[in-house]
Amino acid sequence: MMTIDLKTYPQAPGVYQMFDQDGRILYVGKAKRLRTRLRNYFSPGGDGRQHIPLLMEKVCRIEVIVTDTEKEALLLENTLIKQHRPRYNIELRDDKTYVSVRIDLKEPFPLLQIVRQVKNDGAQYFGPYSSAGAIRETLKEIYRIFPLRHGSLERCRKRGRPCLFHQIGQCSAPCHGLISPEDYHKLVEGVIQLLEGRESEVIERLRERMQAASMELRFEEAARLRDQIRSIEKSVEKQKVTEYGGGNQDVIGLHRDGGEVELALLFIRQGNLIGRRTFLLEWKLDLPELLDGFLQEYYSREVIMPDQLLLPFPLESSGLLSEWLSEKRGRRVQLIAPQRGEKKRLCLLAERNATEAYRQRGKRQQARDEVLKDLALKFQLAAPPQRIECFDISNVQGHLSVGSMAVLVDGEAAPAEYRRFRIKTVVGADDYASLYEVLKRRLQRGIDEDKLPDMILIDGGKGQLGVLTTVLQEFNLSGRIGAVGIAKSRVVANVKGKVVERSEERFFLPGRKNPVNFRQGAAGLFMLERLRDEAHRFAITYHRKLRSKANLRSSLEDIPGVGPARRKALLNYFGSLKKLRAASLAELEQMPGLPANLAQAIFQSLRGDAAEESS
Repeated sequence: MMTIDLKTYPQAPGVYQMFDQDGRILYVGKAKRLRTRLRNYFSPGGDGRQHIPLLMEKVCRIEVIVTDTEKEALLLENTLIKQHRPRYNIELRDDKTYVSVRIDLKEPFPLLQIVRQVKNDGAQYFGPYSSAGAIRETLKEIYRIFPLRHGSLERCRKRGRPCLFHQIGQCSAPCHGLISPEDYHKLVEGVIQLLEGRESEVIERLRERMQAASMELRFEEAARLRDQIRSIEKSVEKQKVTEYGGGNQDVIGLHRDGGEVELALLFIRQGNLIGRRTFLLEWKLDLPELLDGFLQEYYSREVIMPDQLLLPFPLESSGLLSEWLSEKRGRRVQLIAPQRGEKKRLCLLAERNATEAYRQRGKRQQARDEVLKDLALKFQLAAPPQRIECFDISNVQGHLSVGSMAVLVDGEAAPAEYRRFRIKTVVGADDYASLYEVLKRRLQRGIDEDKLPDMILIDGGKGQLGVLTTVLQEFNLSGRIGAVGIAKSRVVANVKGKVVERSEERFFLPGRKNPVNFRQGAAGLFMLERLRDEAHRFAITYHRKLRSKANLRSSLEDIPGVGPARRKALLNYFGSLKKLRAASLAELEQMPGLPANLAQAIFQSLRGDAAEESS
């Protein structure tokens, strides 16, 4: 353990960084008093955390950054952790992508959108929801009750008549002036109340309007309102709603087992439990510091902020975190560690969810471990492959060749580890040369960062496998990394030559003539097929993006007055190629510094390209 003169460190708020002998940051922490915090690491008993002796054996120097306030230290710590991803700081990984519902009340006729990112753009967000399919079904029901618009106003106004959604009663057609802004916003209010779980308020309001319409002999409108009420009541009856009091709350529960902690996050919205999210964390910190790190990491993302955070135990930094979250949200966020009552019961429910999630995760992990052991046996690997990478090449007649890498870690897809490659040295459609370039770039970086796979899966037969084998030999990695080629199934005739059958996927190994086969429906076969499909999807998506960008750049280059600086300004202003293509003439004319005649030329050019692509 390094020696340290604690007197050289200030009794001030700030951030400390621990470095190893190679200059890598091992850990970043914040402190209200830096000297007092660092003293805990060097006291005879340590600070009680099991990982501290292992950490301190590797620490060669400590640097501190002094801040004016503890809040500045928190923000700086968060920035440094995101920048350096230190080994001993918390890293969140979960197995689901959640969606939210967005509605922007600043628009004249707001519409509902399903989004995966929550932005600080003034719009209202509802959720999060674990299933995009389920929320789409919910929105279908909402559209039947409150027929908001579905698409772009500009696009719909170009049509000669209202869209099909209007004809089936799921759109009020504001694009054709069939509903006033005032009446449309009444629909919006009903939608918001439904999404917030306030069905009783919606029903009461609709009943008042139905009675008023009936008294004024507007029977058709009264009948429509009656049908809306029945639809809502029917929808509510189908839901299993548990009342947990009012307000929006995120509730955290923990389950600890060995060196791991399962954290469950329950989402309570207007008294209804709408979902759960779980995280498996390595227990490198004491539980209060682990929870503190989780809150910083999770809520620094683009997520919906609740009114209250219910915690399993008090945190010393609760006041500081509450202030930070409140500023980020624009409204007050409370951090509460309840000791009794309904909120305590919610914390115990979250703890039970964490325990159950850990049990289920263990069963899934055990099954994945068995699959990886089977792969090691099939492919003659020295050990079960904990990290498997799959590569694919995509091009159209040799144009805009790209490569992709999809990754499995412990048998699960790891999208954060996916990578894509723009082919730099190959001209034309040469998949072998392109694959050679991609593999060399990947393995060279892996050696530099000491992050190599246990097995590489190549989408292709013996030719692609030969390229992989050559690259592994050049890097002296043949004995360390397993090499496997996956070839698509063949269509063959049976013995009589009449019935056509499809063979299973074939896997090739270096130096082996015959392919390795799996039994039909084998878990290992399914795992590798999915990985291959992911690599292919990732390559195709990147190729389409580049092709779209190239087409747009080509289109803009043909317009007099649009040079590189103007192209960059257009993309920065509209945010993406897709939004630029979809922009109306009025939106183009609103761009600062863009002359009206040039906006007209850009609009006509991009609309012409869009028409050609759709034809």
